[in-house]
Amino acid sequence: MKREAQLAREGFQGVPEHLWRARVIPTNDFEYCAPPEGMVIQRGEIVVISTRYGQDMARLLGSVTSKDGVKEAGEVRLINRIATEDDLERREKLQSKEAAAHAVCREKITKLRLAMKLVMTHYIFDEPGIVFFFTADSRVDFRKLVKELVSHFKTRIELRQIGVRDEARAVGGLAVCGRQCCCHAVSDRLAPVTIRMAKDQNLSLNSLKISGPCGRLLCCLAYEHEHYISVRESMPQEGSRIDYEGMSCLVTGVDIFARKIHVSTAQGRRMEIPVSRLVRNDNEVWKILPEEKSVDTAGKEA
Repeated sequence: MKREAQLAREGFQGVPEHLWRARVIPTNDFEYCAPPEGMVIQRGEIVVISTRYGQDMARLLGSVTSKDGVKEAGEVRLINRIATEDDLERREKLQSKEAAAHAVCREKITKLRLAMKLVMTHYIFDEPGIVFFFTADSRVDFRKLVKELVSHFKTRIELRQIGVRDEARAVGGLAVCGRQCCCHAVSDRLAPVTIRMAKDQNLSLNSLKISGPCGRLLCCLAYEHEHYISVRESMPQEGSRIDYEGMSCLVTGVDIFARKIHVSTAQGRRMEIPVSRLVRNDNEVWKILPEEKSVDTAGKEA
């Protein structure tokens, strides 16, 4: 509500007209943000915005052309100012302090024998406070840890448990494709990924091949899933039966990229049939046309 009030004071009614996408530098979170009236900003600039942890610095990635991902003004962060030289110097000093605070927290976690893994330490910009991000397999009672950290740092302490996907997004790294993890460098939201997506794309269900460094299913499985589904609807399914010159053939493979299917007859004959020779009647029964005939993209005989 506080952020919505800020946006309202700046004249934003609903979702602002001019939206920007920004990446919060310390935590690598992606945010939608909007400048107040009169502020001129450019892609690549460092700005200070309001985040869920407080004021922080973010890099502008570019303007938003589609607002489909923004449902209401409450999801938009307010750009407070363009970062000054003093802001950048302060951020550098905080980074050095974060490294020292991280080491202190790890020592205390080991001392208290807590079953948790410290992922990242972040000094909140523009206000006192430190946020420690950690992962754990179960709920952790960290009250003693908080007391010791408050006693040591003499400031507000916040511990946040995150998931392994959030850890990969914050820390980054190389995925199995050899490029940076999508959650760190590409995606602005952690979309659900299911094993069904891997099955629909005919991928190996070996967890080592379809999992990222975080141990969860690859984010990229969701990128082309809708395309696979739409294309497969225009082709017979693998394992189904299809008529060819009065014979019932088994569909043994579907190649959506080559737009072909692989079929085999009861006599052991194997054929590779292009989609242009497939037709489906009103009863959803597929058949293969002779080579001299073809069908259009709608599956009707030409």
